[in-house]
Amino acid sequence: MTAPIEAFDTDIALLPVTQATRAIFTDLYIERSLLVFIRTGSKRIVCPVGGELFGEAGDVMIFPPHSMVTMENRPVMNDGYRAEGLSFPHALADAVFAGHSVRSSRSGVQILRSDPHRPETVLALVKETLADPTLPAAIRRHRLLEPLVWLREAGVRLSAGDADLPLARVRRLIEVDLSRPWRQPEVAAHFAMSEATFRRWLARSGFGFSRILSNTRLERGLALLQTTAVPVSRIALECGFKTPSHFSEAFRERFGITPRQIRSTQD
Repeated sequence: MTAPIEAFDTDIALLPVTQATRAIFTDLYIERSLLVFIRTGSKRIVCPVGGELFGEAGDVMIFPPHSMVTMENRPVMNDGYRAEGLSFPHALADAVFAGHSVRSSRSGVQILRSDPHRPETVLALVKETLADPTLPAAIRRHRLLEPLVWLREAGVRLSAGDADLPLARVRRLIEVDLSRPWRQPEVAAHFAMSEATFRRWLARSGFGFSRILSNTRLERGLALLQTTAVPVSRIALECGFKTPSHFSEAFRERFGITPRQIRSTQD
């Protein structure tokens, strides 16, 4: 049974995204339905389903839940790359797209252009709604559904993804406490499997446990670098790295730049 929509109103996340240095991020996992409203700079996406897409300032890019993509953010001189990310809990997306014919087929990343769709008007409505605690619950609910209805009416296909795939389930467990020293035997036991069975199960995702653990930690670190002012040293510890230097080394190996270069062109 689907949980009431009201229970998920406050689970919508709207975050500013900034990046100072151009970089390519491979194998990024997008867990929830995500809209990225590009403000300055541009974005290139390579998706197994949708292929290669380019978004410019004023456009919105739509990521279905449980996507795996390659993402390149391209800053402009003196202004960097800036965007706003709006993510929706599964219950809200289901309320709009469940029963729709596209829910049964996998959809890739899609894009709506600034002209003629004017995505900024929908984003403004969401901001106004989230900023007003006095709104009656029914009005609040309908306003937060409006961006998804707008997507559907604009022809966007938003498949549900598969929350039960090994990659999704293991990542959800790790994200409960990224600083915990997760080990394969305890994770296998959590899923009531022997280690051998667990390895075969994970092989369906194309990733081993060590890589899933590392990717989950580094991608959370990347998100915190792009959306907050939390110091790099604190991000490193919160994401499960013993020292900031260990985090920086792993980050550079994965993404080709240092954590500090996400925020400044000066390393």
